[in-house]
This record gives sequence, structure tokens and C-alpha cells, in this order.
Amino acid sequence: MAKVTEIWGVGRRKTAIARVILRSGNGKVIINRLPLDKYFSGLPRLKEFSIEPLKVTNLLNKFDISANVSGGGKNGQAGAIRHGISRALAKVDEQIRVTLRKEGLLTRDPRMVERKKPGRPKARKRFQFSKR
Repeated sequence: MAKVTEIWGVGRRKTAIARVILRSGNGKVIINRLPLDKYFSGLPRLKEFSIEPLKVTNLLNKFDISANVSGGGKNGQAGAIRHGISRALAKVDEQIRVTLRKEGLLTRDPRMVERKKPGRPKARKRFQFSKR
């Protein structure tokens, strides 16, 4: 693996977009100028979920990560960060790309909220039916 100065990756999930920068370092993760623990405080599942690509590739303490995330909620943002880290890591080495692809981390999750339909309170929910 070559010496990495700076690698960019853009990740998306639902309506969240994450711009991720990978730099050689010792595993520090900063999201919107806050440490990972502080940004996802009280949500340990999302902390683990967002740095999953580093665990899968055994590169947990090799890179410093800086991410800017906007849009969506915390769940979507964690997914966007995960996708962005995966895309950036894939640029580092072809073998890493194969590993990430096998784990399904490079595939963008296409699920979005269905739009509200006219004459209904939500996308599929209907108002209560009254026979008389």
C-alpha cells in the first residue's frame, strides 16, 4: 500500500451527503468538526456502523478521517459516512476494493422515502373508510 496524503470520497444515503477525506494518521475520526464519539453520542450502534469499512479492511489505526455531513438524520448520515469512507478506501488499493465490494460496502443504498400522494395522509396510509 502506497503512502496516502489525501483521498476524497463522497457517500450518500437517503437524503444525507457526506464528503470524506482520508489522510495518513493514527485513526482519529472527525465529523463536522466534532470527534466521532461526540457526534454520535448516545448512539454507539451508529459509531460502529460508520467506521465499518475500516474494520473490514483492518485499517482502523492507519488513517485519520475528516467528514462533512449534511442533510438527513443521524441514521442516514452514518450510512453516508460509511459509503464515503468505503469509496475513498477503494481508491487506495485494488485489493481493498475487492474486499469492500464483497462486503457490500461500495453499493449505494437506493432506498428513499416514498412521496406523499394526493388524497392520502401519507404515502400509502388512507383516511378511515366510512360506509355511511
